[in-house]
Amino acid sequence: MRQDFAKWFLHPGDVSQTTYRALMEKAMVLVSDQSKKRVQPFSGTSREKIHSNVKEILSISEGVQDIDKVMDEIDKGIVNDSLWISHPSSMAHLHCPPLLPSLAAEVLLNALNQSMDSWDQSPAATYVEAELIKFFTKKIGYTSDGDGTFTAGGTQSNYMGMLLARNKACNTYFSVLVQKEGLPAEARKLRILCSEHAHFTVQKSASQLGLGSDAVVKVETNNKRQLCIENAKKKIRQLREQGLIPFMVVATAGTTDFGSIDPLKELAKLSNEEQLWLHVDAAYGGALLFSHQYSHLVSGLCLADSITIDFHKLYYQTISCGAFFVKNKEDFLQIAYHADYLNPEQDQEKGIINLVEKSVQTTKRFDALKLLMTFKLVGTELFGEMVDYTIDLAKKTADMLKEDPFFEVHNDPELNAVIFRYRPLICQNQKNADEINQEIQRYFYQSGELIMAKTKENGKVFLKFTMLNPLNTIENMRMHIERIRQAGEKFEKTQGEIQNECSVYNESSYRTESN
Repeated sequence: MRQDFAKWFLHPGDVSQTTYRALMEKAMVLVSDQSKKRVQPFSGTSREKIHSNVKEILSISEGVQDIDKVMDEIDKGIVNDSLWISHPSSMAHLHCPPLLPSLAAEVLLNALNQSMDSWDQSPAATYVEAELIKFFTKKIGYTSDGDGTFTAGGTQSNYMGMLLARNKACNTYFSVLVQKEGLPAEARKLRILCSEHAHFTVQKSASQLGLGSDAVVKVETNNKRQLCIENAKKKIRQLREQGLIPFMVVATAGTTDFGSIDPLKELAKLSNEEQLWLHVDAAYGGALLFSHQYSHLVSGLCLADSITIDFHKLYYQTISCGAFFVKNKEDFLQIAYHADYLNPEQDQEKGIINLVEKSVQTTKRFDALKLLMTFKLVGTELFGEMVDYTIDLAKKTADMLKEDPFFEVHNDPELNAVIFRYRPLICQNQKNADEINQEIQRYFYQSGELIMAKTKENGKVFLKFTMLNPLNTIENMRMHIERIRQAGEKFEKTQGEIQNECSVYNESSYRTESN
């Protein structure tokens, strides 16, 4: 065995064990040290400097480099200027602070490096995923006919829901087996309904599935940003009058901006009456299944034909980790394909499980291990309390903002997202107010002390807290709100001075031109 090879692979030899332990120890110390010194979620380093640092690190030599030197470069040039998602003041997007059991599981599943497509590649792992899927289908409320598969996340899961629904609709309405014959010309008549606040992957999936983004029909929402049932009925009626075929409704349990949850039971009733496939995108809100206070908000999930849940959002798992569920396992036949070298039909006769038969992926990670270790170590009771805490904190934060005349709150949090904006007390021009809020968001990101998102609603710019971290506190939020108010006043004053200068200049120019 060549020792220069042996040093870099896992095997029983001493040289392998020494290198593995050294790398793992240094990586662990690096992360631990970063966690200790991270007083804010971002370093505030400029884009140009970060790019320069990365380019310098990417100077790759032909020879072996010293481990200490490489890890030091990675620490200073990459990790130091990365966004620290685990910091409580990182509240921009649906990126969760990962639980420690998930981090530990990553070490194991990465070392095992199994692919989850066939049993012979992942013997124990296959059963872990299969049993966890059963655990979740039961928690959802499906019967034994329910099934599911782990996915890379919400985009893939939503795609799968629309794929199965499309294939079933083509078989139902046009007697065409799409997976064998391809899309019929009549498929251009198919239509999908979703709320105007549904995730963009509905349109993206429709375009990838050959239906076109025009096949997606947006339904109006109520004042809680929930899909309006009456408007959905109206749209369905209008589509049929035009000779088109509505075949699917995509509901959302936790919209990206507002965390709004569509009326699932009413939509299930409508879908049943109109013979539509109901898919629920619960990528965000699926964690409410374990909530002690808010689980009733997703009690209608069991009525859906298919469901998306992301574990790398409110389940606190490392990216990527998601799942797709179906009420009737037979629907997976819509994408079944047998390869002799991988999952021959004879395997089914012998009771062998090959997970590739219900996935659009072939090679797939053993992400189920992360959920298993999390639930065994943390427990579902404490996990549910974490979810509830973040929602309660978001509600308290929204109430605090409402009490301040400097802020306008745009939603009553249903999950843990708070949409708000600084309201200038002097400047009443909406364009100027939008500019001030944009400047606030940029200022705090560049300072590195507070990471929040911005979004648009009814043409106005709003700021957004996505409050996923259970280690956050109301005292922390009170401090952030005060600093945002101070920054807003500063930018408002600066903008007012600029406007006054412009006004004086314009008046002077006008007089000069008149003379």
